[in-house]
Amino acid sequence: MYVLTIDQRGSTSDVDRVPELIAGLRSLTSARFERSVGDELQGVVDRADEVVDVALHALRSGYWYVGIGIGVVRLAPGGSPREGSGSGFVAARKAVELAKAAGGQVPLSVVAGMMGRGKGPPSQAREGADEGANEGAVAGANAQAVLRLIGRLVQERTQAQWRVVDSLRAVQAADGKHGSQKHVARELGITEQSVSRAVLRSGWQEEWAARPAAAMLLEYARSRVADANPAPPRNEGDM
Repeated sequence: MYVLTIDQRGSTSDVDRVPELIAGLRSLTSARFERSVGDELQGVVDRADEVVDVALHALRSGYWYVGIGIGVVRLAPGGSPREGSGSGFVAARKAVELAKAAGGQVPLSVVAGMMGRGKGPPSQAREGADEGANEGAVAGANAQAVLRLIGRLVQERTQAQWRVVDSLRAVQAADGKHGSQKHVARELGITEQSVSRAVLRSGWQEEWAARPAAAMLLEYARSRVADANPAPPRNEGDM
């Protein structure tokens, strides 16, 4: 599972933006996001592509630190994220703190949470856990690198470029094809050449080409973390 902890930047000198972000995330994921403490929200997401959607949506405004934790989650079905426990939550907390310390980099971090357990006899258990932990950590770091690259594209777009790419996405043109650009040009009252320039300079096509790579790396990290942390016998209410 993936736990996202998202904390507002500069909240002491800004308005409370948590309700607005929670509302915006409802169109991206069925996962339940709630205020956890102060100007921070948290949610548990089970699909890697939705993690990418949520993270980039939060990064777009520039108002948020994004921490992505990968690990064991114990949470009753339909339960509040505030009631959850497990290595995924610990990893998400560490990730958001690392995002805050990212300096001039895109404020997003990915941390794989490990419990140090493996399958089989003790020596094999340690070996299996170590291998899974290492591979999970590497995949998480690679996912972080890709998400930061995409996040840079997202954060550096101008408002004029966003008008174009938002309109393109609204007509379900994830590849920015010529015909769709013509439609958007008419809709926005600008030339088709202006739309083409906005698509090129915004890195929109590169973003959508890279999103699946970020999701694939997150999913691989999750699978390796799962191998390093075999699930305990399920109790009713665990997920």
